[in-house]
Amino acid sequence: MPVPLTTPAFGHATLANCEREQIHLAGSIQPHGILLAVKEPDNVVIQASINAAEFLNVSSVVGRPLRDLGGDLALQILPHLNGPLHLAPMTLRCTAGSPPRRVDCTVHRPSNGGLIVELEPATKTTNVAPALDGAFHRITSSSSLIGLCDETATIFREITGYDRVMVYRFDEEGHGEVLSERRRPDLEAFLGNRYPASDIPQIARRLYERNRVRLLVDVNYSPVPLQPRISPLNGRDLDMSLSCLRSMSPIHQKYLQNMGVGATLVCSLMVSGRLWGLIACHHYEPRFVPFDIRAAGEALAETCAIRIAALESFAQSQSELVVRRLEQRLVEAVSRDGEWQAALFDGSQSLLQPLGASGAALLFEGQVMTAGDVPSTQRIRDLASWLDRRRKAPDAPAQGLTVTASLTLDEPSFADIRSIASGLIAAPLSASEGEYLLWFRPEQVRTVTWGGDPLKAVIIGDDPSDLSPRRSFAQWHQLVEGKSEPWSPAELASARLVSETVADVALQLRSVRMVIAQDQLATISAQVLRSEQPVIIADVEGRILLMNEAFEQQLRASHPHIPHLRDLSSYCTAPAEFRANLDDLMRNKRSWRGELTLTGGASPQRPLMVRADPVIAPHDRVLGFVLIFSDLTERKTAEAARARFQEEIDGARRPSLRLDQSASLIYKELAASTVENAQLAALEVTHGAEAGSMPEMLESIRNSTARTLGILEHLVWYRSQSEE
Repeated sequence: MPVPLTTPAFGHATLANCEREQIHLAGSIQPHGILLAVKEPDNVVIQASINAAEFLNVSSVVGRPLRDLGGDLALQILPHLNGPLHLAPMTLRCTAGSPPRRVDCTVHRPSNGGLIVELEPATKTTNVAPALDGAFHRITSSSSLIGLCDETATIFREITGYDRVMVYRFDEEGHGEVLSERRRPDLEAFLGNRYPASDIPQIARRLYERNRVRLLVDVNYSPVPLQPRISPLNGRDLDMSLSCLRSMSPIHQKYLQNMGVGATLVCSLMVSGRLWGLIACHHYEPRFVPFDIRAAGEALAETCAIRIAALESFAQSQSELVVRRLEQRLVEAVSRDGEWQAALFDGSQSLLQPLGASGAALLFEGQVMTAGDVPSTQRIRDLASWLDRRRKAPDAPAQGLTVTASLTLDEPSFADIRSIASGLIAAPLSASEGEYLLWFRPEQVRTVTWGGDPLKAVIIGDDPSDLSPRRSFAQWHQLVEGKSEPWSPAELASARLVSETVADVALQLRSVRMVIAQDQLATISAQVLRSEQPVIIADVEGRILLMNEAFEQQLRASHPHIPHLRDLSSYCTAPAEFRANLDDLMRNKRSWRGELTLTGGASPQRPLMVRADPVIAPHDRVLGFVLIFSDLTERKTAEAARARFQEEIDGARRPSLRLDQSASLIYKELAASTVENAQLAALEVTHGAEAGSMPEMLESIRNSTARTLGILEHLVWYRSQSEE
């Protein structure tokens, strides 16, 4: 019979400070299994859940080596102790107790030392391989996010048998929304409900990132404490982050009881290294699912996460195509008319559609041009002045986009334009004041449906100590004003692409003007010098008229003495190639588009894209040359990450465990679907993601793929071992 804990668990947290609740230091487990904390290398039990002796039918557990606990427990664990048990638990089928009986044993190493061994009663294994193979194909063939979530919820309900399965996504503020749901027909629908960020504290989210499958068998269980409570190894609470039996937070337990839920299974969706959402399974009476079903759920969740990354990257690549067409139009306009502003607004949908914006404005050289629904010209100028002040503030962020979905929260004086401009993206086009490209979204007065009143997360009873999570989860409707639809990461990426293109074209034109209009030299050269993009301007003989600070920083030299373009060759890793391209530019008036790599002694090499053009006056007279450079470091890093991804994925196909011929064939079939999904996702990321984010996204896909393959291999091995 479980006894109460003698010391407070979970870091002395209460409902009033649940954000500080140390849920990984539970000090207790759920009662359907036992936990043994073991000291190495003699493998002696130093802590145990107080139900361990009864479970094993032995007189005592603490102080005894594993080999004395009956069966082949110690023998089966031994071969796996050299594996990465600190990263992921290992589950195997063995025997333990007196007389020995079959159990599922899960082993891992906690962060503060030792070994954790968890035992659950063995159940008949299920051959989930055929269901998984079909499920993988259904997931990877989903062509939209909602379609994918619907398919995933359907598959989870089929495989796990829970009464309700929800796919739940977190927004940028941490609130959750039920995107898809499959349920018993008699249950109330939760589809579309939102739940406040406070329902899942940050420490719980971090644990969902590490331990990606969590099972609660019976919400009304009594916790089984560890004895002794404090680890003799280090005098501290046992770190139970990766424990499959870890007791749930009593606050979370009460929350579920208030919802009427009897049991849960939750799988994490990790996309691009962040907790994108959860697959939450609810049952309305106690429900135990064995290891093979839990492992199948984890593999499916990882596969779903990879597909989410692919779909999000595909959406970004489609927007990028529109942006590239816009860029081409600007370049053609400059070549034809010497102006680009009108071309930017010729066919305004190409400026608005990639961002889902309702209006846009360009402030450049004192002029204002607009498209779509925008505030008055004066209010647009007021916005530019406000943005200028923000950029000068001591705590101003680094140069980049200013983004908000609630402009009036950031600056109440703009309340009069919230119906048009509650949402704002502002991209500076130069270092000069008042030069911006702006996108607007209108206020969207809407009703948000919450699963219970988010303002009543805590209920206080008659007794001040009687605190409880909210007891009502009836739909609660909130009118939201002063906010637009939030800007998505893909839309922000499009904004960066468009603004960089516009800034680049503007800089190129200013550089050309500097060569042509000597009377405007002081004004225009100051604008070019302040540019954050590396630029060199030279006369017809190749003598350098201007080299801005951004280029000097690429050389890692302060005011380098470079009088002539040809002197740059000494800073290049391929000087002969540089001189040949320069010669072609100067002699034949041919534009040069290519790459070069700068080196500066001990400094690392820096790859740059160079765009060099002659400035030509009437009658084909060359006035000079403009060279504009772009840093390719991110792109080269992304290319290397793509090559490394492919190499590692190819190597990941090979199983590390010893599988017999039949098991090996099953694994290879499942692995093929997983690798195909990963390669498709990597292709979409390569084509759609920004170069700067691509390595992280590819690494996330690689991690999910490796994790999935590891789970599948383990699952196949576990089943073959269980049948022996």
